[in-house]
Amino acid sequence: MTSADILTPRLPSPLQEVADDRFDRHGVRLLLKRDDLIHPELIGNKWRKLVPNIEAAAGRPVLTFGGAYSNHLRATAAAGRLLGFATVGVVRGEELADRPLNPSLARCAADGMRLHFVDRSTYRRKAEPEVLAGLLRAAAAEDAYVVPEGGSNAAAVRGCRALGAELRGRADVVAIACGTGGTLAGLAAGLGPAQRALGVPVLRGGFLADEIRRLQAEAFGGRRGRWSLDERFHFGGYGRTTPGLDAFAEDFEERHGVRVERLYVAKLLYGLVELAREGGLGRGVAVAAVLTA
Repeated sequence: MTSADILTPRLPSPLQEVADDRFDRHGVRLLLKRDDLIHPELIGNKWRKLVPNIEAAAGRPVLTFGGAYSNHLRATAAAGRLLGFATVGVVRGEELADRPLNPSLARCAADGMRLHFVDRSTYRRKAEPEVLAGLLRAAAAEDAYVVPEGGSNAAAVRGCRALGAELRGRADVVAIACGTGGTLAGLAAGLGPAQRALGVPVLRGGFLADEIRRLQAEAFGGRRGRWSLDERFHFGGYGRTTPGLDAFAEDFEERHGVRVERLYVAKLLYGLVELAREGGLGRGVAVAAVLTA
């Protein structure tokens, strides 16, 4: 029995069409790809990216990285509890070690994750081989299987290709909020040739296109699928929201009875409403928004 069997995911995740006048008036059909319903604790792209890495770890401890409110750390800790393997979380921010754990990190600890806090300068260099080796020694985890921040590596990208395959022929455009880019890299590879993937980054910086190209090269040997990014809807960067975005999310929830996660999904849906208004999606198209959290 594989890890995926034990975790009993709901796959393929549901595809739900919703009527919304902000899209209807521009000739756009809106569908919601409910990856938020895959698993109660490993929701959305976390399940798709983590399971291939858990299977590659083959029972070894898993060490990974994240900030103080990382969804990826929480999902990794939950998977460790559910499947019985050890987890270590390297957390950005040495100063957090002397403070009470916030609810997100407290959940990680309750699920058995051992937390190791590092200064931000070291954290930025964590991919350098000598820095990574030092982190593994300091965390007493030299035998661990290492998963990068956000869970995005070649194994994860190949796992996310199934998301695209589930949506083949179901929509003209498939849109997703992007953090590290791994889900978009796999999604685009799984779509049909007439479909395109649209990424809405939730971070500032303009670096994500290069990262997606790198991930696709590692996973598939080169660029796959039709994909693009619209970097206008980050609302100030990762973890940032505004009263306007919160009001938009609350309105969407009231209209459609769907919980809207604020750091990723709200920015995606807001961006799609703006693109429909601008005519950037075209008329007569079906757009599937992937709810990743």
